[in-house]
Amino acid sequence: MTKNVRVRFAPSPTGPLHIGGVRTALFNYLFAKKHNGTFVLRIEDTDQNRYVEGAEQYIIDALNWCGFPFDEGPNKAEKFGPYRQSERKHLYKQYADELIASGNAYYAFDTAEALDAHRKDHEAKGKTFIYNWHNRLKLNNSLSLSAEDVQQKLDAGEDYVIRFKSPQDEALHLKDIIRGDIKIDTNVLDDKVLFKSDGMPTYHLANIVDDHLMEISHVIRGEEWLPSLALHVLLYRAFNWEAPEFAHLPLILKPTGKGKLSKRDGDKLGFPVFPLEWKSPEGDISRGYKEDGYFPEAVVNFLAFLGWNPGTEQEIFSLEELIQAFDLSKVNKSGARFDPDKTKWFNHHYMQEQLDLHLAEQFKPILDEKLNSNESDIDVNYIALVIGLIKERATFISDFWDLTHFFFATPTSYDEKATKKAFKDDTAEVLTKVKSIITHIDDFTVNALQTDIKGWITENNIGFGKVMMPLRIALVGALQGPDVFEIMFLIGKNETIKRIDKVISML
Repeated sequence: MTKNVRVRFAPSPTGPLHIGGVRTALFNYLFAKKHNGTFVLRIEDTDQNRYVEGAEQYIIDALNWCGFPFDEGPNKAEKFGPYRQSERKHLYKQYADELIASGNAYYAFDTAEALDAHRKDHEAKGKTFIYNWHNRLKLNNSLSLSAEDVQQKLDAGEDYVIRFKSPQDEALHLKDIIRGDIKIDTNVLDDKVLFKSDGMPTYHLANIVDDHLMEISHVIRGEEWLPSLALHVLLYRAFNWEAPEFAHLPLILKPTGKGKLSKRDGDKLGFPVFPLEWKSPEGDISRGYKEDGYFPEAVVNFLAFLGWNPGTEQEIFSLEELIQAFDLSKVNKSGARFDPDKTKWFNHHYMQEQLDLHLAEQFKPILDEKLNSNESDIDVNYIALVIGLIKERATFISDFWDLTHFFFATPTSYDEKATKKAFKDDTAEVLTKVKSIITHIDDFTVNALQTDIKGWITENNIGFGKVMMPLRIALVGALQGPDVFEIMFLIGKNETIKRIDKVISML
């Protein structure tokens, strides 16, 4: 690729960033880094009515947490700044005027009421009202009015919009990196509004002007912008600017495969659709992947596979590996079905790759809360040893308590089903003998415990279940947990004997 690659992620700060948006940002980032390019963040906040306080910072925090921060953007390497459209308002009018001067746009003075009347009239006749070549000369605009009338209206301060003049009778050939060649009949295009008399551009004009001024080489965005591609290419042509290359990513579909994934789907099926927890100005809280216990590496890995496939059997990719493997030509055209179980599978994998000590530090606040202590005196290194025994059964850090509670607190109750299965008439006698063996072990290690207890069982021809099941219940409170000898070693000789005594006295 010879040209300097510059891509942009251009979200609107109207609320939390949906994972569809995160996926778009990720694909832009991967493409930029693959080609030694620049990843730009631009905040498209021209619609001030929908602006939500805190949303911009949320977007930045989300990108940082995921591990793909922007190279250029608000308050960072502002080479082509400012990067908020609201701070670029002064730029757009001159470009709207340029289009009028070249005959590619025109003033339209139609009121909302007049346009509504036209729509209703068309509907009554079974037609659809489109403002374009077939009726624009009959409507209230600078194409149908004299130059004097237009100037008079402008001088009088009448409300107006500037519309793009779509070409008539042309077959427009468009290229999309993912979708290939697209042919559009310009007769079906409407004359989109580009600028309003309140001084604000619409998305279409601001988007094109900003992409041009920021020297964006590739526009990688969601499929929902595909219907705007023709207009955007025509705008580049009208300005005599070189258009960037376009790539439209497939939708992320519901787990059923039907329809676009929404927050409602996540709420209903119990998974988040936002990277970070979001607290709305009204106080509503939406779950985030971070707070739900997902590792950022897992989120990035599963998002990469929503619409892209490396063409190999490999599923686990580091961010660096994704950069090397990523290719827009391997992005699918069809929608990508979201699979909540697969996201958990990725998280389980990355759980195993975490350092036990790192996991222990994250688990300790949960442990302190469970033990009703502001800060328990349990050594984090001990917690790490415990986690090393059980983490292969965990998907989230929040799973640790159920898998480890007996390492930190003596059982206060015993699983009824398990006790019925394990406790026999002579169980107290068996446990008394096991306790005696444990008491006389000086070298209290896993190997010594295993050798002496298993040796006694074998010598006396006792079934292993007859000894090991009640012993496990005494230590754990249920028939669960890792190796019994590992449990005894970690909780120590005194605690082990105390727990066995408790069951003996109960029996």
